[in-house]
Amino acid sequence: MTEETPGFEEKPDVPSGATADDAEPKAAPEEGAAPAGDATADAGLVAQLDQVRTALNERTADLQRLQAEYQNYRRRVERDRIAVKEIAIANLLTELLPVLDDIGRAREHGELVGGFKSVAESTETVAAKMGLQQFGKEGEPFDPTIHEALMHSYAPDVTETTCVAILQPGYRIGERTIRPARVAVAEPQPGAQTVKAEDAEENTAASGDDKENGGPDEG
Repeated sequence: MTEETPGFEEKPDVPSGATADDAEPKAAPEEGAAPAGDATADAGLVAQLDQVRTALNERTADLQRLQAEYQNYRRRVERDRIAVKEIAIANLLTELLPVLDDIGRAREHGELVGGFKSVAESTETVAAKMGLQQFGKEGEPFDPTIHEALMHSYAPDVTETTCVAILQPGYRIGERTIRPARVAVAEPQPGAQTVKAEDAEENTAASGDDKENGGPDEG
């Protein structure tokens, strides 16, 4: 047997080139403790997620704003299209008004006969389909917004300014007046209202006197 030298302990064999620390066993990491690298990675992921959410909200707001602008653009284009169409129709019918005036005068004089009558009626039908409306009648109150007074006179049988003759009919498209009705107007006779009021007072007074006297004497 080999005698052991007192005071010396046996050490595990250490490979050449290795230090003594490599030979010592390392302590196992404690259970339940998260590595520092994992916590840093989680914080980075949260920051990236916040950035993505912010970018998504910004892109969503941009898309909503773009959609609203597009809808406003479509409405504006449609409104402009309708306005341009109405203006074009109004300009066309305005140029057609002298023809319609000639047709009206021919009808008044009994000259609307034969082929001319057919063409005239077709022209009036097409104008009506395009929205043209004629207005202006004798006896209606004078309205300066739709009537143009070319002649003026006084009449005892009217109580307000009245259209007594239609010299040229007016025309409108919807609410747009493209030509006012050209008319002759008559106003109440000056002093007529005063005379009527005095006559009414006299009649009232006479009626009161008859009642007080018991009425007229009977024969």
